[in-house]
Amino acid sequence: MILGMTIAQFTALHVVISFLGIGSGLVAMQALADGRWLPRWQAVFLATTVLTSLTGFLFPITTFTPALGTGIISSIILLVALIAVYGLGRRGRAATVYAVSATAALWLNLFVLVVQSFLKVPGLNVLAPTGTEAPFLAAQAAMLIGMIVLGYKAVTGSRRMQTV
Repeated sequence: MILGMTIAQFTALHVVISFLGIGSGLVAMQALADGRWLPRWQAVFLATTVLTSLTGFLFPITTFTPALGTGIISSIILLVALIAVYGLGRRGRAATVYAVSATAALWLNLFVLVVQSFLKVPGLNVLAPTGTEAPFLAAQAAMLIGMIVLGYKAVTGSRRMQTV
């Protein structure tokens, strides 16, 4: 039991929160890339992405795993993003720091989504059962390239920001 839920129920909650973080992050980061600040979308993205990391730490983990390492890295990146946006108000270089850190946080969630998809979706698992095969690597490479492009646009968009 985790927070009064079975592991299956808690896993479902964690996945829903993760999907909310990814969906809101895609909206928020695209707006940022377009030079628009959507405060509610950014707040939902940050809150759900923080919750994704925090709930990940509640699973019964007995040894250090890649998931735990990803959660630690994500938490550090999110702390930087929160300081840049709420502590420094996106003033000066904080806008760029936020754009980069928010993009990195979103990419980590998408990275995990691709990993989990190849593990759990039978049609994908057949293509890459160990996660080292070409289809998996191609999916991760495409995701990384897409996020680098979005991150670059978010940085340039953050420089011509307007609040909506």
